[in-house]
Amino acid sequence: MPMRALVALTVIATSLLVPQPAQVEETGWTAPLSTRGRYIVDADGNRFKLRSANWHGASGTYNGSGDADTDANHHAGENSGRVPMGLDRAPIATIVGNFKAIGVNSVRLPFSSAMVTDTTPVGDRYVAANPQLRGKTPLQVYDEVVAALTGAGLAVILNNHTNTTRWCCGVDGNERWNTSQSAQAWEDTWLSMVRRYRGNPRVVGADLYNEVRRTVLDDPNWGWGNDHDWFAASQRLGDRILREANPDLLIIVEGINWTGIPIDGFAHERPTLKPVRTLSHTLVKSGKLVYAAHFYDYTGANHSGATGTGETTDPRYRDLSRDELFRVLQRDALFVATEAGQHFTAPVWISEFGVDGNTAAGSSQRAWFANFTDFLIQSDADFAYWPAVGFTENRAINGWGLLFWDRAGTLTTGDDWRAPIWNRLVASGRTGLIEPVIPWSMLSPDHGDFIASLRMRTEPDWDSGARKATCPDGQRLAGLAHTGNRALCVGGSPWTSYQVVKNEQHVTHDWASGYTKLQCPPGSLLTGYAVRGAAVSSALCATSPTAGTGPTRTVWFDRNDNRPTANPGGDFATGHYKGQCALTEYAAGIAYTGRLGSSRTPDALLCRRLP
Repeated sequence: MPMRALVALTVIATSLLVPQPAQVEETGWTAPLSTRGRYIVDADGNRFKLRSANWHGASGTYNGSGDADTDANHHAGENSGRVPMGLDRAPIATIVGNFKAIGVNSVRLPFSSAMVTDTTPVGDRYVAANPQLRGKTPLQVYDEVVAALTGAGLAVILNNHTNTTRWCCGVDGNERWNTSQSAQAWEDTWLSMVRRYRGNPRVVGADLYNEVRRTVLDDPNWGWGNDHDWFAASQRLGDRILREANPDLLIIVEGINWTGIPIDGFAHERPTLKPVRTLSHTLVKSGKLVYAAHFYDYTGANHSGATGTGETTDPRYRDLSRDELFRVLQRDALFVATEAGQHFTAPVWISEFGVDGNTAAGSSQRAWFANFTDFLIQSDADFAYWPAVGFTENRAINGWGLLFWDRAGTLTTGDDWRAPIWNRLVASGRTGLIEPVIPWSMLSPDHGDFIASLRMRTEPDWDSGARKATCPDGQRLAGLAHTGNRALCVGGSPWTSYQVVKNEQHVTHDWASGYTKLQCPPGSLLTGYAVRGAAVSSALCATSPTAGTGPTRTVWFDRNDNRPTANPGGDFATGHYKGQCALTEYAAGIAYTGRLGSSRTPDALLCRRLP
């Protein structure tokens, strides 16, 4: 939702469109979803563009009455704010039907960690239009909402929005996944939620945490290896979900929303997805990673959206020209999707954007919304509007919503300048079959093991005491860095058995004279390696039908980069020399300096022609 670095924000939705009940129910897709390059596809390989809305409330956004004065307070003896908005006004089926009527095919459904364990029944007034929900806990109400959405053919993405049940997103104890709870508790909550809905194939994704940002004193980071490391935390939880709870889910990782102190003279920015270019996730199951980002007109690349104390003079997105806006959005987020064949290439879901429908004609907000949606159309990005449901009586003071109901349960309709823009957006995008692409993956054992193979995670410790890195199942090692320990994997190599090589027992010829060589036996290829510090410790070789007896060549990278001209897979070790086999080759050996006192960093790869 809209971020306020230093100021909390309350938004109550209003109307956007007149639903068209005659639209055909969208049920013609087959779960589970996965990814092919930059696209999300269904089980038949057809594009499934996330045309989503956020149905907020269960994370604590909504306290049920629709009145600003009463919603600001909790009512004694009642749960106030842990159910999706509108259940006091319209039946679930009516709300879901109206989502479908305006072109939504999926719903981002926020929850708080506290909601999951709350055993207090929801107050009757909050579910007045749904008497079947009386006496249920917030989680049981959430269950019914999930069932109604998926039963109507919509996809549901679970979103851990906050730790505590309250409006997001200021300095509020919910800045990080582990600010007001332990990382272990966060993971345990997620695993319980995933297992809860595993039997429902239309629950398609896990959006791990919302708007990771700075606390008063500390920033989150991307790859530092400490307890503020969002890259490491999301990598670990994503792997656990796929291994332990549901291998079919999409794992959705939002970029870092804010770092630094938002005051002129201090470093501050919205990193968004920029760190992904140099450090990307490699999950234990390929084709399951989606990245996400949020954009609102009042925030900016260096503007938190805060007003009053702490406001900076940096431009907001609405202050940028159309060309400037497109350039910044591409640089900070959409490059992940539009730059094909890279280790970071993945779908990008703009999982929150929106604008107040009360803005005047000619305003910078209106221009921003038109330009931003044009960018979404041009880049064919997946999207989720914030928010979906609101109340008629609040329309005049806050007009953000897609649909709104009055106290009598009537859907209020009317003219809205956003309607033609929204309709153009939901009608856009590529459809049909998406052909499979060659996957590229990064290995980054920067601070510990980085084992992306499901099989190898169940095997014994194949090089005890060393940091181990293994390509995902079905991928082979394509490139290696001289320093920094990172590597690149490429798909297309299924394998059966493995062997750990720690000496020169399989060396067939002196392909790196004067250097120690670890070479795979015939019929096998490199799928992993281990290091102790910066020193090569061992090579992991796997038997594969793609490992033949073709000619070999030595690729040296101890003094410069030595990679194919087009750099397939991208820069997997920025600032370090790298060696990489051609796409028509596979890596069959690693050579390193073995003299006394040497660093034993890798210096060459043995590349062999594929059959």
